[in-house]
Amino acid sequence: MSARRFQVWRGDASGGALVDYDIEIEVGMVVLDAMLELQRTQAKDLAVRWNCKAAKCGCCSAEINGRPKLMCKTRVDALAADAPIRVEPMRAFPLIRDLATDVSWNYEVEKTIPPFTAREGAEWQIGQADVDRMSEFRKCIECFLCQDVCHVLREHDLKAAYYGPRFMVRIASLEMHPMDGADRTGLLEDTAGLGLCNITKCCGDVCPEGIKITDNAIIPLKERVVDRSYDPLFRLRRRGKRDGR
Repeated sequence: MSARRFQVWRGDASGGALVDYDIEIEVGMVVLDAMLELQRTQAKDLAVRWNCKAAKCGCCSAEINGRPKLMCKTRVDALAADAPIRVEPMRAFPLIRDLATDVSWNYEVEKTIPPFTAREGAEWQIGQADVDRMSEFRKCIECFLCQDVCHVLREHDLKAAYYGPRFMVRIASLEMHPMDGADRTGLLEDTAGLGLCNITKCCGDVCPEGIKITDNAIIPLKERVVDRSYDPLFRLRRRGKRDGR
């Protein structure tokens, strides 16, 4: 065993600071192991959120050396040995205490998205390409790392204007389902704020499930909105269907 220096954020919404701790590290330990060891031996009141320790629950999201990561998926020996390991809470959400943040806003956003609505007369047979596309979106574990790194939410705090990349993925999983008949174009244009995304792709870079958020969800949604709202031929076809022609 050997000791590593950690700088861990301690405090609450009223203020706080990074505190130095030397933690004994064993081979194969991840950052979450180190935080639990710290909680066991030196800082019994450390607030840290976790559940499965298998990178599937999304609970242990934090910022490690300034980058949003899952603590349970970040090996200590993969981090630079010549500098302290900095562990901080996600910055895009209100701080509760120490490493725990209030992510409840995300669940309120989820409630505003129209659920799956079966298309009238749909034949319940789905091609493999459609299955593969929807399966990618359903890999999301709601760790909200993509929300944390999104500059619209992180730097500008425009939660009232933009749902964030996690919910672009959610809407894409519905909009691209061949059996779904709901039209969420208005939601995307207005309340969801799709236009605020400027395709930096930082959200996909931090996704622990490797979802191509920008390429496979956000860009296709932008194309769909343009087609439905501004393509004159599409608008004529839609009007004809509405009028029964």
